[in-house]
Amino acid sequence: MRGLAQVFFLVLLYLGKVKVTAACIECSSLNNVTVTEKTIRVQLNDNFTITSVTFQNKSDVGLPEKDLISNLYPGFQYIVHFNNTSKSCCKYIFTKPSPVHSIHAENITNTTLNLSWKNDDKNASSYTYQIVVDVPGDLHNKSSNKLSEPITNLQPGKSYRFKIYPQVDGGKTKGNPNETVVHTKPSPVSSIHANHLNSTSIILTWTNEDVNALTYIYKILEKGPDFHNDMFSNTGNTIVSNLQPGTLYSFEIAAQINGTNITGDTQEISLYTKPSPVYDIKAENISTTSLDLSWKNKDPNASNYTYRIRIDGHIPSIRPFSFPSSNTYVSISHLEPGRFYKFEIFAQVNGNKTEGDPNGTTVYTKPSSVFNITVKDVSTTMVNISWESPDAAASTYSYRILINGTPNKTSPTTSTEISELNPGTNYQFSIYSIAADNKTKGTPENITHWTNPASVDRFDCNLVEKEPQLSLNWSHPNGSYDGFRIEVLNNNWNKTLEKKYQTIVTGLDYFTTYTIRIVTLSYKKMSVPQEKKCRTSITDPPPLLVSPTVKATSHNSFSVQFNSFSSSHGPITAYAVIITTSEGTVSNETLKYTYTDFRSKETNTYVAYIKTEENRSSSSTKNQDYVVEIGNESKTYGYLNGKLDPLGSYRARVAAFTRIVFLNETIVNPEKSYVAFSDLSPSIALPQNPAVITGGVVGSILVLLVILTIVGFIFWKKKRKGRNNEVPFTQIEPKKSKLLKVENYESYFKKQKADSNCGFAEEYEDLRPVGANQPKFAAELSENKGKNRYNNVLPYDISRVKLSVQNNPTDDYINANYMPGYNSKKEFIAAQGPLPNTVQDFWRMIWEKKIYTVVMLTKCVEQGRTKCEEYWPNKQSKNYGDIMVAMTSEIFLPEWTIRDFSVQQSDSPESHPVRQFHFTAWPDHGVPETTDLLISFRHLVHEFMKQKPSSSPTLVHCSAGVGRTGTFIAIDRLIQQMEMENTVDVYGSVYDLRMHRSLMVQTEDQYVFLNHCVMDIIKSKKEKKMDLIYQNTDAMAIYENFTPSSPYIGRANGYHV
Repeated sequence: MRGLAQVFFLVLLYLGKVKVTAACIECSSLNNVTVTEKTIRVQLNDNFTITSVTFQNKSDVGLPEKDLISNLYPGFQYIVHFNNTSKSCCKYIFTKPSPVHSIHAENITNTTLNLSWKNDDKNASSYTYQIVVDVPGDLHNKSSNKLSEPITNLQPGKSYRFKIYPQVDGGKTKGNPNETVVHTKPSPVSSIHANHLNSTSIILTWTNEDVNALTYIYKILEKGPDFHNDMFSNTGNTIVSNLQPGTLYSFEIAAQINGTNITGDTQEISLYTKPSPVYDIKAENISTTSLDLSWKNKDPNASNYTYRIRIDGHIPSIRPFSFPSSNTYVSISHLEPGRFYKFEIFAQVNGNKTEGDPNGTTVYTKPSSVFNITVKDVSTTMVNISWESPDAAASTYSYRILINGTPNKTSPTTSTEISELNPGTNYQFSIYSIAADNKTKGTPENITHWTNPASVDRFDCNLVEKEPQLSLNWSHPNGSYDGFRIEVLNNNWNKTLEKKYQTIVTGLDYFTTYTIRIVTLSYKKMSVPQEKKCRTSITDPPPLLVSPTVKATSHNSFSVQFNSFSSSHGPITAYAVIITTSEGTVSNETLKYTYTDFRSKETNTYVAYIKTEENRSSSSTKNQDYVVEIGNESKTYGYLNGKLDPLGSYRARVAAFTRIVFLNETIVNPEKSYVAFSDLSPSIALPQNPAVITGGVVGSILVLLVILTIVGFIFWKKKRKGRNNEVPFTQIEPKKSKLLKVENYESYFKKQKADSNCGFAEEYEDLRPVGANQPKFAAELSENKGKNRYNNVLPYDISRVKLSVQNNPTDDYINANYMPGYNSKKEFIAAQGPLPNTVQDFWRMIWEKKIYTVVMLTKCVEQGRTKCEEYWPNKQSKNYGDIMVAMTSEIFLPEWTIRDFSVQQSDSPESHPVRQFHFTAWPDHGVPETTDLLISFRHLVHEFMKQKPSSSPTLVHCSAGVGRTGTFIAIDRLIQQMEMENTVDVYGSVYDLRMHRSLMVQTEDQYVFLNHCVMDIIKSKKEKKMDLIYQNTDAMAIYENFTPSSPYIGRANGYHV
């Protein structure tokens, strides 16, 4: 009831139905007022008392209790009246509004919210409200005249305290506050990214720009095909594992204030996990330009995959290949042969947007087959094979060569040499390319080739005695062969034989040189020919059917004129004139009988005269007439051409010889001679002896002949001064000598050696002019000057070597002299080293003078200067004019080289060996470093010389043919002199050599060296009881380099060069 009364009262109050008092004056001194929702307390002073309390409409409220007014309404304005003894006044006072209640925050976002509240006061509709927003570090107010208010401009994820004060009186009177705490939502995350770690894991990353973001946690909702899963993260990323490859997943991410359930708005991302890499990749059916790729994928979702193939390599257009997921294989074409390719296969899902990690394989395509294979023979055991490759990658290839299916070699280029083949053999060569991986092979291409057959190693050609035939035999060639073909190049004879090794060439001419060629045959191929120049045998000359002509010339002589015999059976080497008094036939035995036998009545037939022929060849067709005087008492060989009997009756017959052999160089050996006879001449009767007349005439003639002979001799002597004739060695003036006993030589040596070899120097000075004035006409002829190596080293006419004259009278000249050795006057020939234009003359001298031993004491080039032409052949035989020379062996030793040659003249079937001893340790104009070196070399040469005929001279040469050459010859003489006579004469030996060739032993050093050699030999013999030159030589073979232990002790005495 009371409540209703109050409401009614208020109504009446506001409607003015209640009586009010008059307006009052404001109390200015009463300011200490305390109000609550229902009370007003005024601290009274100045004797004021409260007289009445009214509402704003002047209606009376009731009397206060002294200074306290109670039972009031919250938030109403009251008029309190005061008075004292002097005056009356009043004061307008509001009670506090009641606190709000039921505060509620709604529509909370990250930056806004709506606050609402309630107030049950009767006057609440007239209230305003102060909202104090309290956030750490910030405080601000907001007013509202409603029971709700939107709050904006908040910060996300922060805790806010909101205090709400009800207000009246324009905010001058506030009620007590009520409050609430509210969190704004965190902002949604942004920049969500999902990165694949692998096919079953991803990493999610995001950002949040809120100031308070560090205090957030993040809630992740994983939504798979048939499940959900919550996860939390304290950071802006998380790794999600144990996913299925190639599967669609969604992830919702929301920020949440840690320790609360306040969560921001979610953000979502959807993605497919990466498919698993493929495996078991196979490249098959690889060809030069294509291949097939296959692979596997074990993912549950693999049936939904597609695949991308990336090709890295040479291809016309590099592009990825895609194809439906049902295919786990593909054929790839348009590749290049022999190239490296890398294939990477990517599994794809989500319309090719999500791609798994690649797996791959590398492959070389097969190289193309080679083409244009060419095989060229290099030798019988070696071929050169070349080929071509069409591929652009060919420069990276190597090539395998197979022989008859067996690998032989690998070549980095498109050509190679194959050696150690079998001559004359069929080979199949297979070649295939190998790519740069050294594994991938192309298809082989084949070629069949027969190697050249080998030439026969030995080919001998021998004449058949007295037959126009040649006997051939040869050795088995190396390798395979079918047979041989023999041809006579200057004859129509030829023959093919199957594996026979000898034959007889028939149908030839006598004494004719033929070139025989033999080739080995194998599969229509022929070897390099072997050729041999062979000459057929001679035989008895064909008979001369014309009888000789005889004509009396005196009572005891007559002339026999006859024509030359045919030389078709060989050159006619001699004629014999046979005289007989009978008419019977003649036999070969007749050739044994002499004039003496005829006079002793042992026979009526004898040989009166032998005429030898010079240089008449078998090819000569020119007839020649011969006239022989019978009875002139001349003597040829063992036959006397004795006087005939006056009035005697004689006949003549001529015997011609293609071969004439003498018994003891006197009488013809009829069994071994090849002879034919002419017919018997008509008989001739000699006249009577006109003794008296003939005696006077003969006397006169004899006187005249003597005069003519004297005049002729004087004339000949005058012309001799300008001619180039050989002078007998007896014209050389006798040599001088300083002959010493061996046991006295040491004291002589010490004496001459004193004062830096003063004594030897004097001796050498004495020898300088020896022989210098002897004539050298032949060497000084203009035609011969170009044949001399040095203008000051010319051969003396008296001892020069003369060659046979061929086309020009000066053809006999060569710069060489016969030199006396210990055993004979012509034991040596000293010669200059050949010039390019005298090499043929050099070999002609070796052939004509039957030289078997050549000693060379110089190198061909010394100190950059040519000292001697290399006058010998190396591997192949070589012709020097009509002399053919072939090297048969060559042995190199430290100080010398030994070479063997076979020498043959083109028109002679015979050949003879020549051995060259080449000493290479002798400096020009100097001496060897040790005496024992040259002594050993001389012994080597001397041992060989003893095996050859004594009539064969040893040829010694250096460059000029005087210095080293003279020293070597002198050492040989001196050693033999000491051995045979126990004497030594160095001076006399050099003197003798210089009388036969100028400048022999050219320098003083060489002369002193000779004396040192003698001294070292004598010392060795004295100290070791044996000759130095025979030390350790028992085991020394002819090709061994012997080095005696005794050193050359004198080389520091001023003469060693």
